Amino acid sequence: MTNPTNKRRKPSLRGGASALWSETKAMLWVLLGVLVFHSFVAKPFYIPSESMMPALLEGDRLVVSKYPYGYSYVSPTIPNPAAIARNIVGSGPAEPWNITLPESEGRLFGSLPERGDIVIVTPPGRSEDYIKRVIGLPGDTIAVTNGRLVINGEAVHAERRPAAMIPVDANAPCGLFEFPGHRVRGKDGALYCRLPIIRETLPNGVSYDTIDLGRSPGDEFAPVTVPEGHVFLMGDNRDKSSDSRFSLEERGLGGPVPVANIGGRAEIITFSLDGTASLNPATWGQSLRDGRSFVSLRSEPAE
Repeated sequence: MTNPTNKRRKPSLRGGASALWSETKAMLWVLLGVLVFHSFVAKPFYIPSESMMPALLEGDRLVVSKYPYGYSYVSPTIPNPAAIARNIVGSGPAEPWNITLPESEGRLFGSLPERGDIVIVTPPGRSEDYIKRVIGLPGDTIAVTNGRLVINGEAVHAERRPAAMIPVDANAPCGLFEFPGHRVRGKDGALYCRLPIIRETLPNGVSYDTIDLGRSPGDEFAPVTVPEGHVFLMGDNRDKSSDSRFSLEERGLGGPVPVANIGGRAEIITFSLDGTASLNPATWGQSLRDGRSFVSLRSEPAE
């Protein structure tokens, strides 16, 4: 006679459901921890355009700290599952992966950026992130005359520097539309984007390189005084940047931007990809750009 106690017990459906719920709760806690970290400490950021060249190239991956200027309605990271799915499958135009809270004034633990800081900003009425440099603070009068930046009635110090030689790759093609006539072949036989450089020095001593391609619509900008609680932002690639010089209808920032729209400060380039990476892991290492890993983006005044 078979002993009933020797029969294999059937798995309990209740036990399986309990284990599944435990795994789900663990994943939800991990997701919550990531979202809290992204919202209040730091988040990764991908450079999608050439507006901050030569400091930043398309394909750079950054770390953006959230806390330096306090917290506002743009600080929380709230994923948009529908937008993420559409971006992954490629249906429709690219769109932000996050949901932005309704606009509101003020910041918690707020403080002003410094001139020269590179910041993430959400344009008024929109949800995507731009990356620009802080040029003007509250009370400053900002103008551009014949391509020269003018702060409080005085042109900032500008010095022509040797041309930047940026290697041509899939993420920096130096195309005819973006940089006509600037693609050259170097002595090593490789292709480069040879770009004219003007180094600006702000009143606080912070210096950075800008690209000067010649005449462009942004070379003339009538004086505007930055209101209280606002900052004036510009891209380093002055002739290819939609920033505070341009209206919202022109995909610009519509003038000085409320500090509440600043989402964080760019701290460091963690790594940079040349655009050749695919789903094949063997291509990942080959697509890394030399010399663009762990590069600080903090601007320090000259001694």
